[in-house]
Amino acid sequence: MSKDKSSLRRVRRHRFTLIEIMIVVMIIGMLAALVGPNIVGNLDKSRVKSTKAQLVSVKNAVQQYYMDMSTYPTRLDELITNPGNEKWDGPYLEAKSIPKDGWGNDFQYSVPGQDNMPFDIISYGGDKSSGGTGNNEDISCWN
Repeated sequence: MSKDKSSLRRVRRHRFTLIEIMIVVMIIGMLAALVGPNIVGNLDKSRVKSTKAQLVSVKNAVQQYYMDMSTYPTRLDELITNPGNEKWDGPYLEAKSIPKDGWGNDFQYSVPGQDNMPFDIISYGGDKSSGGTGNNEDISCWN
C-alpha cells in the first residue's frame, strides 16, 4: 500500500490548482492589454502606408493615360480596359482590377479635382466617410 500512496501523491503534485491557473490567465490578460494596442496601432499605420503607395500607383497610371489620350479617364476602370479609343495604349496598371485602399474600400475619383487640380483620387480612410482625423483622415493623391 505504501507504493500506491506515494504514486498518488506524485500525481497530485503535477496538477495545477485553480489559483495557479487564475494567476496565469491574469498574466496573459495583462500582457495582451499591453501588447494589443501596439499591434492595432501598427496595423493602422501599415494601412495608411499601403493606401499612400496605391494612390501613387493609380495617380501615375492616370497621368500616363493622359499622356496617351490627351484627356483624363472618366472612370478608373479605363486604366485597365479600353474605353473604345484607338489611342489607348494600356493597360496602365499591372493589376487586373483597380486596387483598393488599405481598408478594402474603393478610391474616390473625380475629374476635375478640387483646388484647381486636374483630377482627385481620394481614400476616405478607416471611417469610410469624408473628413476625419488620425486614421480616419482622408488621404489624397496630391499630399
